[in-house]
Amino acid sequence: MFVPGTPIWIDTRPIWDGDEDWFRLLAENAVVVPGPATDRLAGLARDYGLWLVIGVEEREPHGGTIYNTLLYFSPDGVLAERHRKLVPTGAERTVWGMGDGSTLRVVDTPFGRIGGLICWENYMPLARFHLYAQGVDLWLAPTLAPGDGWIATMRHIARENRMFVIGVNPVLHAGQIPAGFPHRDRLVPDQYRAENGDWLEEGNTVIVAPSGEILAGPVRQREETLVTDLDLGEVLSARRHLDPVGHYHRPDIFRLHVDTAPRPPVVEASALRGEPIPSPGQETPAREAGS
Repeated sequence: MFVPGTPIWIDTRPIWDGDEDWFRLLAENAVVVPGPATDRLAGLARDYGLWLVIGVEEREPHGGTIYNTLLYFSPDGVLAERHRKLVPTGAERTVWGMGDGSTLRVVDTPFGRIGGLICWENYMPLARFHLYAQGVDLWLAPTLAPGDGWIATMRHIARENRMFVIGVNPVLHAGQIPAGFPHRDRLVPDQYRAENGDWLEEGNTVIVAPSGEILAGPVRQREETLVTDLDLGEVLSARRHLDPVGHYHRPDIFRLHVDTAPRPPVVEASALRGEPIPSPGQETPAREAGS
């Protein structure tokens, strides 16, 4: 496997309690963008001529912070977009950092505009509205959230913006954890399995129509690929009744301001003055006093 999975220890045991080796393993295998893993994923999209959207554990080339990230690859093998989850949920904050507004964009494709949010980001109405305003037709919602409540969320979002929604969940059984995984016996304690069962991630993948009708799924406690034909023309038809960023919006009353600027850890002052930043090893030009 070259794309690491979710840090399940944050759900199976007390946080920051003997997780050093697991976090190190996750960080060492986290995807650097661009890097060997993204090259391989881009090659798969190109070889099969498809749009590939995948959630990954991401980190910067030089740094220890991991991000929960969604990558979009086009059929010509190009990384078309990257979205970092804005707010990690609960214990996720012990593993993941926060994204910024610079990755809140939808992607144009020949069949429509695709975009979405990760897991409980989907409960952020302003983030949803910002993407709705960009004309998203096909919503992608990777998550770990189980149960019928999450399916209701997917159906609500589909009806809210009159679009297709694909909710994607992983499945993981305790028996699938490799025997040689570090501290395997502590990763999923017997008490946790007794209380919650052997399905650590039971799945909940579903496809929903703009009407809120379930077209396929939900798939639980097994691996299965959902396939269905989507007519994006149904999105336009459905929005004749309700377009939350068009005729069913009141911009004279409600106004949303979104900061889409990147938030790097350091902004060099010379860059703000429009001056070139010296390359590593290059001397900084002498400046006159007072300039």
